[in-house]
Amino acid sequence: MVFSSPLFLFLFLPAVLTLYYCSPRRFKNLILFIMSLLFYAWGEPVYIIIMLVSTLTDYCFGLLLDKPNQTSVKRKGIVVCSVIVNLLLLSYFKYADFLIQNINALIGSNIPLTELPLPIGISFYTFQSMSYIIDVYRGTAKAQRNWIDFGTYVALFPQLVAGPIVKYSTIAEQLKQRTENMKMFAEGVRRFTIGLAKKVLLANNIGLLWDTISSSNPASMPVLTAWLGIIAFAFQIYFDFSGYSDMAIGLGLMFGFRFNENFNKPYIAQSITDFWRRWHISLSSWFREYVYIPLGGNRRGLAIQTRNILIVWMLTGFWHGASWNFILWGLYFGVILIFEKWWGLALLQRAPRWIRHLYAIILILIGWVLFAFDKPSLIVGYLGAMWGFNSQALWDNETMYFFYTNAVLLIVLVIFSLPLKQRSRLSITHLAWYGFLYLLSVAYLVDATFNPFLYFRF
Repeated sequence: MVFSSPLFLFLFLPAVLTLYYCSPRRFKNLILFIMSLLFYAWGEPVYIIIMLVSTLTDYCFGLLLDKPNQTSVKRKGIVVCSVIVNLLLLSYFKYADFLIQNINALIGSNIPLTELPLPIGISFYTFQSMSYIIDVYRGTAKAQRNWIDFGTYVALFPQLVAGPIVKYSTIAEQLKQRTENMKMFAEGVRRFTIGLAKKVLLANNIGLLWDTISSSNPASMPVLTAWLGIIAFAFQIYFDFSGYSDMAIGLGLMFGFRFNENFNKPYIAQSITDFWRRWHISLSSWFREYVYIPLGGNRRGLAIQTRNILIVWMLTGFWHGASWNFILWGLYFGVILIFEKWWGLALLQRAPRWIRHLYAIILILIGWVLFAFDKPSLIVGYLGAMWGFNSQALWDNETMYFFYTNAVLLIVLVIFSLPLKQRSRLSITHLAWYGFLYLLSVAYLVDATFNPFLYFRF
């Protein structure tokens, strides 16, 4: 079940809201927990067991950490056991076949693949569950003794399958006590509508252009067609993923939760460092807090800091998927970030603003090529087309057709990638505008085929 589906919009969400607001306060988390399990089980009834095992395991580990008079060694051992259990579950379902394929290729063996489908959202809820144990160990959060409340945190359907990754310390108090009011609910509906429009009206439509161009042979692709294609993908993945985050934040507000922002206009970045402060903020902050800083961060000299950055960005790439192109994508950005920390940012500060922005956009687009293609030949071929190494023309008639037929959409995408002023109060005009966006999005959904969010596969 996806947010941008008639089933969710007209059946599941109204049912959950009705049950939630008609229930006494003490039953609200139970309603959310049960309905979140139903939401997850709708598409994967078997894999709900994996999520429940992960939830129950970390709940028990949290209680063990909270026992009085625990020695430091025992507490560290509990955290290590929790991390191992979580990573084993994640690794088995997400990375086992990748490991087997590489072993077979390396030593010529014929180990059969597991061919298990990837449980939706396992990367997100695993990281959330791990953050709970680490927060309890550090003392930044108290162990949750109510299993229903903890299960609600892990399984909460607004951000279950594609984030944002919500750290336990951020939401602990809200699980116990939160306030629902008309203002929050209205803001939630507004954010949800914006996210729905981003996904249905913008991401899905520009995705059609990317599908067409990416299915072509890079060897015969004109330069401008290649650039237009990867620009289309950049817009698609941004509006698709930020649209989901907006919908998740909006749904959270409807139920009294305040989630942190996950995007902050990343395509206005002036450097790659700036870009990663704006893109998938919850993932970047998770790796910084739970991996980079524990490794030593920038406190132990430049060499250790460089090592830590490479480790974090290799893991960031690998988190996205069991494929070498994701690892390459992560290391690509890791190397650029190291360059910027050493001397790149100092050089950029002397350059005009438009130079800094052009620098960032070009490097981001090259990164999306590494992200979008899982075969080295396609990566090399597409990059060759972008830079004219395939000896093709600058453009052809098809290129101009792509520009003409998508010009208005591209202008809209650029406009909504920029910071736009938003009024805090909703006027009648604003209500009419958001109502129109909602109806237009629903109209598109009626005739649309199933089109899940891109980050569902991560």
